Amino acid sequence: MISTVLLSLKFAAIATAVNIPAAAAVQYFLSNHDFRGKFLVDGIINLPLVMPPVTTGYLLLIILGRKGLIGSLLYSVFGIRIAFTPAAAVIAAMVVSFPLIIRSIKVSLEMMDKRLEDAALTLGAGRFSVFMRVTLPIILPGLINGAILGFARSLGEFGATVTFAGNIEGETRTIPLSVYSYLQVPGKEKEAAGLVVISIFISLAAMLLSSIVNKKRDKYGSAV
Repeated sequence: MISTVLLSLKFAAIATAVNIPAAAAVQYFLSNHDFRGKFLVDGIINLPLVMPPVTTGYLLLIILGRKGLIGSLLYSVFGIRIAFTPAAAVIAAMVVSFPLIIRSIKVSLEMMDKRLEDAALTLGAGRFSVFMRVTLPIILPGLINGAILGFARSLGEFGATVTFAGNIEGETRTIPLSVYSYLQVPGKEKEAAGLVVISIFISLAAMLLSSIVNKKRDKYGSAV
């Protein structure tokens, strides 16, 4: 049980660590540029929020599976197999949690006074410098909130993971998959209940932290 929890925490931490800078860069670009098809890009980014997770996993399998659009190339050229590996579990967690992270960052960017960026630009600062010294400190609560929600969502991921990464003990079997596996075996209800309690505790802790961060963000945003 402990190994399953540690494996889930590891996958969620890696997925969140990769998602945070990617989400910040993507949303910052979208917030500062208007182009044809922007609504389509935004829709694709948020698609995992409304699609059944199993569908998301199936699409990942089509794209990154051994015979997939990109996966076949990776396997034939580099010998890299992604599907049904720990890397697949991380990717599945990344995809399903990415929209939550990016939406949190979007809210923070919308609350920010754009005149602060404009003032820095008029003083001769470059775009990257403005982002690092002005924008990033302001949207930091949004980043933290997104990280918390994304981490919790990654821990609770089931459908995309079982479809794309499989349910391999010691490799891709996360907490939700372990609960499902235990419930299929008579007499394992106690182990399943233990993992459920751990999941509830982590989820409640994440929601509490998210609430605290949101209050601080709203207070800071109104002050600015």
